[in-house]
Amino acid sequence: MPKLKLSTILRFSSSHFLTPYHGKCEKLHGHNYKLIVTIKDDLKENNMVLDFKKMKKIIETTVIDKLDHSHLNDTFDNPSAEAISIWIWNELKNKLPLNKITLYETEDYFCEYEGE
Repeated sequence: MPKLKLSTILRFSSSHFLTPYHGKCEKLHGHNYKLIVTIKDDLKENNMVLDFKKMKKIIETTVIDKLDHSHLNDTFDNPSAEAISIWIWNELKNKLPLNKITLYETEDYFCEYEGE
């Protein structure tokens, strides 16, 4: 059976400040994050890799419910896009056949992580 990649996009809003960092981002501020989770797995007999709704539900209950409308400094020492991406990967790696996490902090700035 061929391997295919599936992706879903979810969003969450959170506040944070960066430490140690010198610049605007050391002050309390917030972002409307966009998270793209990509999985890679075999095509199953039903011609699906995984039901998109099931994939979304796993991500929502494992990650989004914990991060949305939260203050990220309560969870991370330095809540950079990089630290958040690694945390998301670690939260999901035993629940989904992950291929890549892409976390947009703004429209122009994002982090990609492939579990290295």
